[in-house]
Amino acid sequence: MLRRLFLFVSLFVVLAVTSSLAGRVTTSQQRQLPRGQIADLGRPTEKSDEVPVFDYEQYFPGQWHFEWRVPESPLGPGGTLTGTETFAGGEDNFFTSRTEVDGPAGPFTIESVIAYQVENRTFARWERDSRGFEMLHAGPIGGDLGGFYTIHYETAPFTVAGQQVKLRYRTRLVSPVNYKIEARISVDGGPFLNFGSGWFQKDIPVETGR
Repeated sequence: MLRRLFLFVSLFVVLAVTSSLAGRVTTSQQRQLPRGQIADLGRPTEKSDEVPVFDYEQYFPGQWHFEWRVPESPLGPGGTLTGTETFAGGEDNFFTSRTEVDGPAGPFTIESVIAYQVENRTFARWERDSRGFEMLHAGPIGGDLGGFYTIHYETAPFTVAGQQVKLRYRTRLVSPVNYKIEARISVDGGPFLNFGSGWFQKDIPVETGR
């Protein structure tokens, strides 16, 4: 009797684990990764091929997690910034995002309005930072036939803690779900120095439908 009970319990556990794993596989299979923006021409690319215009709404909307190690500056103490930036869709080439950050000095938020001029291949981004300052970024976007795009931002001078600050960003869109920001900072007219690099990874929603 005990032997039969043991076999029954063992079989039940095996079936439960198998069912759980099958469910995980099914869920994993339903995770749809975004596609790149380079069309499949059915042949190798040539120098005369035109780089597709960057499609903002295909790339950015959604939530991105990031980590960014920064040095001490007028913007705050040095250390690691972590958080999320959530991009919303828009219309007439205007978009918004909200960034929620945990840093060495505590949490803060950034509300952004983003303008993308498709015909000129340029971006402008206005930010309101809860730490008490605002900034305006602007710059062009370029790409290549390998599917890599880069946005070159530079801010207008702004004042923080009595010091004048300028930032330069190079945002490298290295894949449909990852991008990297390389930053440099100038304080009170000094040279631009390294301000760290931030890595952003997109959250891919899982479709639970069967």
